[in-house]
Formats: sequence, structure tokens, C-alpha cells
Amino acid sequence: MSSNTPLNLSELPIYQKALEILTLSQSISTYLNSDLSSLNQDGSENHHIYFSGDIIQQSNSLAPEILNAEMQRHSESKYKHIESLRKLTNKLYKNSYRLERSNSNGKDFLPILRSELKKFKKLQNHWMLTL
Repeated sequence: MSSNTPLNLSELPIYQKALEILTLSQSISTYLNSDLSSLNQDGSENHHIYFSGDIIQQSNSLAPEILNAEMQRHSESKYKHIESLRKLTNKLYKNSYRLERSNSNGKDFLPILRSELKKFKKLQNHWMLTL
């Protein structure tokens, strides 16, 4: 473990928020899947179901990117992970809007996810200054 890596990564507010976003995304996706998994009248599947999987994949990648950035010794390597984290956050935000257009009762929870993503972005900006 490098000297600038926190002994307990789970104490970092940004890491904790990333885990909260993952839990929230999983819950929203589970709720949405029950509404979106049925076939349309023409036999096709609802294309919004893919966005529910995307939010899980993207939110699942947040914490590892934080860890990777913390573990890097060189600033250039750190910034690659920071940029990846920024892109993941933006994709999550965009996919939450796409899911909101779905025909599901679960779409009411998506503004909560976006609110948590805004908090995450603020934590991210502060965290970047500490690296």
C-alpha cells in the first residue's frame, strides 16, 4: 500500500457516497425491472430495460475507480482514473434521464439518484484537490 493511500478507504466520504449510489441504483433497477421486463404488445422488449442495467454497471465502477486513483503514485495516472470517474458520473446522470422516460412507477426514484449524483460530484471536486 502506498504512503498516500488512506489506511481505511471506506472512511473517505466520496467512497461512501459511491457505495450509496450503487445500492440506490441496484434498488431502482430491481424496481424498474419488474415493470420493464414484460414484452410490448408487438412482442418486442422494452428498450429502457438496458438503461437499468447500465446504471448498475456504471455505479458499480465508481468505487474501484476511486481506489485506483488513490493507489496511483503518479499524478498522470491518478488523473486518468479521475477522468474515468467523471465520465461514469455523467453517464449515470444521462441514463437516469433516459430511464425517467420509461413507463414505470419506479421512475419516481430517479430524481433521488440524480440528487445523490450531484452530491457525489461535489465530493469528487473536493477529493480531487486532496490527491
